[in-house]
Amino acid sequence: MSEPSDGMIPRTPIRVEHLDYTGGGLAEAEVPAAPFALVTEWVAAARTRQLDRGDVPEPLSIAVATVDGEGRPDVRTVLLRFLDPRGPGFVTSLESAKSAQLREVPALAATLTWPAMFRAIRFRGRAEPIGEEELDLYFAGRPRGSQISAWVSHQSAPVGGREELEQAWARAEERFEGRAVPRPGTWGGWRIVCDAVEAWAGRSNRLHDRFRWSRVDEGGLDDPAAWRRERLQP
Repeated sequence: MSEPSDGMIPRTPIRVEHLDYTGGGLAEAEVPAAPFALVTEWVAAARTRQLDRGDVPEPLSIAVATVDGEGRPDVRTVLLRFLDPRGPGFVTSLESAKSAQLREVPALAATLTWPAMFRAIRFRGRAEPIGEEELDLYFAGRPRGSQISAWVSHQSAPVGGREELEQAWARAEERFEGRAVPRPGTWGGWRIVCDAVEAWAGRSNRLHDRFRWSRVDEGGLDDPAAWRRERLQP
């Protein structure tokens, strides 16, 4: 290969192997009028598959997309910690970048993706803070190390180095030695109040199955009267 005349480094094309998806798809008869039953069924199946086969690491990992005040998108992966008819939810520092963005622009989207199962679920809606009692109950059940980390980490803020974190951890361990770790006031969570939910199931030849539920009225994810269901093109 000759050197480019503009002095740029020669580029080697990346060869991409196309994988033909072997998922079972999703038939109309399997799609309920409201999304909650299918969402919980798929989440449970992903957790079970990880236990049985080990090919769905972190089955509760969910990519959450927000926008800042200038309309620029941001995305990160968190863990699904709440799931009921009100919507999916996650926990985070209330001082984090995502929390700051959600207070400014409460719109968000999220995706649960399980490549080994050729399945994904998308959520779109608005952010709603999770209640104090729910947060306290969940925090009390977290491993002690995770509880201490909530006091140590000023999430998203710059840090001088690993040693600074280790020292903060040691101070927190000493502070709470011999007693329960309370929930910090800066630690909270957000629920997605959904306007739309989509289920994607991969099929051979890229003829995937996609179904979307769009909100048409007030009601939870389990209320058929609140949703319109439709099949989408692949």
